[in-house]
Amino acid sequence: MVQVYKEEAVKVIKDRLDNAKSIVLIDYKGINIEEVDELRNRMRNADVDYFISKNTFIKIALNELGIKEFDEHLSGPTAVAISKVDEVTAARELAKFKKDIMDDKDFPKFKIGLVGKDIMNISQLNQLADLPSKEVLLSMVLQGFNAPITGFVGVLGGILRKFIYAIDTIAKAKENK
Repeated sequence: MVQVYKEEAVKVIKDRLDNAKSIVLIDYKGINIEEVDELRNRMRNADVDYFISKNTFIKIALNELGIKEFDEHLSGPTAVAISKVDEVTAARELAKFKKDIMDDKDFPKFKIGLVGKDIMNISQLNQLADLPSKEVLLSMVLQGFNAPITGFVGVLGGILRKFIYAIDTIAKAKENK
């Protein structure tokens, strides 16, 4: 009976981890229940699957998916944040939570992450969390594409204004004759 429960728990975790764009392990030691609830709500609102489970269940599920790099980080209190929508959201939401709620305390903190196919350490996850959202990055790229066109239109407008000014000056000169 207990073995069936364990196998089912691992299967549920494996299903949650499968096809994730990012998986982040979080050390949640030091936060109280109200803060945990707030973090869960923020993650849920950002479409991030956030849960706490036994490290052995998480390890077995990850190993079955071929992810063995997390094994040494599965000790102590561990929460898992999974994003199937965006590679950055899970890391960004934890960073925003720490900044907004935890007054920049040293907890909760990243343990390790998998973003796409890349394993990321704590500093890499912190850098990832500081990136602007996908929408902001796309708008920055589009502004970069538009800058030469906008400059060209400005130059053409300046030439046209100078041409009109020159014609106006010639017309006024002919009127005064």
